[in-house]
Amino acid sequence: MKSLSPSTTYNFDYLLNNDFFESVDGPEVRKGKVDVSLAVTCISSVFKMKFRIKGVVTVTCDRCLDDLEIPIEATNGLSVTFGEMYTEASDEQIIVSEEEGFIDIAWYMYEFIALAIPMKHIHEFGDCNEVMASKLRELCVDVQEDNDGAESENTRRTVDPRWDALRNLVGDN
Repeated sequence: MKSLSPSTTYNFDYLLNNDFFESVDGPEVRKGKVDVSLAVTCISSVFKMKFRIKGVVTVTCDRCLDDLEIPIEATNGLSVTFGEMYTEASDEQIIVSEEEGFIDIAWYMYEFIALAIPMKHIHEFGDCNEVMASKLRELCVDVQEDNDGAESENTRRTVDPRWDALRNLVGDN
């Protein structure tokens, strides 16, 4: 970063593929194909970074545990300044050791991608692994509400007797 000229914007483009995600070894994403455009502008002694992220990542479906491709798109910013030692002053402000004079942005790109993923990772209706979906249906307890919005005990269908034992523990008879 020390070699960048003040008041100049530098543009960098990255294609992050499965090799990138494997090397970062983050918990959320293991596969994907993501384009990252990075604009770095040096203003005085502050390096403003703007990341534009667009692509597809593969995560595990919360329901059936099969792979699920999710499109992502995000724009994130990061400010980098020089100081005595590396410090994350905030989520968007980093201080880099002046001796080193550079920052490895790989983990930041990964975090920005992970933050762009929705909280729920579920296939569209009918797209889940049918074997797993049928197992879930077997173990499912159906609860219906009556007209007042209260659960009706008569509509419960208990498939696995272990659920009854758990209900007894919490007093849900």
